[in-house]
Amino acid sequence: MITRPLGRSGARVSALGFGCMGLVGWYGERDDAEAEATVLAALDAGATHLDTAASYQVGESEKFVGAVIRKRRNEVFLATKCGILWRDGALTIDNKPESIRASCEASLVRLGTDHIDLFYLHRIDRSVPIEESVGELARLVAAGKIRHAGLSECSVATLRRACSVHPIAAVQCEYSVWWREPEAALLPACRELGVSFVAYGPLGRGFLAGTFRTLGDLPKSDARRNQPRFQPENIEHNARVVDAVRALAERKRATPAQIALAWVLAQGEDILPIPGTKRRARLAENLGALEVRLDAAELAQLAATIDAIHVRGERYPPAMMQALGG
Repeated sequence: MITRPLGRSGARVSALGFGCMGLVGWYGERDDAEAEATVLAALDAGATHLDTAASYQVGESEKFVGAVIRKRRNEVFLATKCGILWRDGALTIDNKPESIRASCEASLVRLGTDHIDLFYLHRIDRSVPIEESVGELARLVAAGKIRHAGLSECSVATLRRACSVHPIAAVQCEYSVWWREPEAALLPACRELGVSFVAYGPLGRGFLAGTFRTLGDLPKSDARRNQPRFQPENIEHNARVVDAVRALAERKRATPAQIALAWVLAQGEDILPIPGTKRRARLAENLGALEVRLDAAELAQLAATIDAIHVRGERYPPAMMQALGG
């Protein structure tokens, strides 16, 4: 496995990480045995940067990941997140220092570990000065509870303020060939400040990989049914993006997933994509992206083609959209 640096921290992580959000829920049908085998296969392949969060399945993702990696903890670069709470079905963002501390302790218990390698503020709490929240992350680093601090879906201004308090190793944000907004300001700021950019959703929640084309292809319990981009008024139009990716994949003798991941990987050594899957076959396909080479003309042409299509629909439903970019 190729490795890439984690900001200016001195640590290195696998170039292709592993997103754990859908392992035990939200996407597709749950299959714990296959999900466990997939995580272990990822470790065997060197994809040891695992990313989860306290909010995923209300802690069940952390419990599952912790149990799977318990005997191999020393092989894993383990990332998790705090700050998103669901109370009576409503989204709450809480970055108060005491809440961060309590969440860290609870995550350590669920994960069955004595430290977290990378601990993010999952969303930014606009009611709490970022200096106070990052100050608590710094105290957790000093206490040995976490190794590195990160922010997820933050603004450039928040990132700069955070870096003035304590080194930020990584910023996590959605990024793919069909969602390139971070290129305008956030990604350049990360590069200026020496912060790695962890790209979640590099496969467009499976859409760019061609795993589904209509809402009818998804189980009724699948969370993607609530995503604006996949609603009937948008999904048929957005399928043109998948067609563009597939056309390049055919020319390169690759799969659409491999092209989508290779495009993200080619954007810079400071970008760390974390595609998620719960199946070994899909994991093997994703890992194959490391062998795909796209030249400058291919990279630019694919981006330009997709830009011309104009993807329809917001990234999230309204409540989640309001929590972005704090």
